[in-house]
Amino acid sequence: MTDKTTNKQIDKIELITQAQIDMCKAYGNGSLGVLSSGLVWLISAIVAFQYSDKSAMWTLLIGGMLIHPLSIVLSKTMGLKGVHSKENPLGKLAMEGTIFMLMCLPLTLGLSLQKSEWFFQGMLLIIGGRYLTFTTIYGIKLYWILGVTLGIAAYLLFSFKIQSSFSALTGSLIEILFGLFILILFRREK
Repeated sequence: MTDKTTNKQIDKIELITQAQIDMCKAYGNGSLGVLSSGLVWLISAIVAFQYSDKSAMWTLLIGGMLIHPLSIVLSKTMGLKGVHSKENPLGKLAMEGTIFMLMCLPLTLGLSLQKSEWFFQGMLLIIGGRYLTFTTIYGIKLYWILGVTLGIAAYLLFSFKIQSSFSALTGSLIEILFGLFILILFRREK
């Protein structure tokens, strides 16, 4: 390997590191999005307990559209920018992950035609997979654990034929606990 090649690799690593720092500073290590998502899951669980699985599905879908705006409001409330640099290449990865997640939604809707609880378990898998990319976006390996935890939870909920309300509640508890932990880590870093 030549010095020129090594320098280019170091420059790329530094670029990625700076992009991750920018994302972390803008969004509190991503914790506020995780917390916002956990709150949407909690509201969906409450709707499932009080009303119907179908209403809870729509609550999760519509509430899911509000996660990013809510996390930006929370970011700004905490004195963070709530927006990353326009030049940040990881912003594209975040958007691509979001688009992929949205493309998977018809799968969960199709599952719900078989059994409504499969919608929530499918969503846990999809969202868990999305969190795996957050390890690259924020440079925090804890997102691997969050993604895998959601995936394992989905599998167990499916295996034990757990109803929708408890599946949504499980997603909510996992995300809220991880979101709080990631927020605590962010606050300690400041």
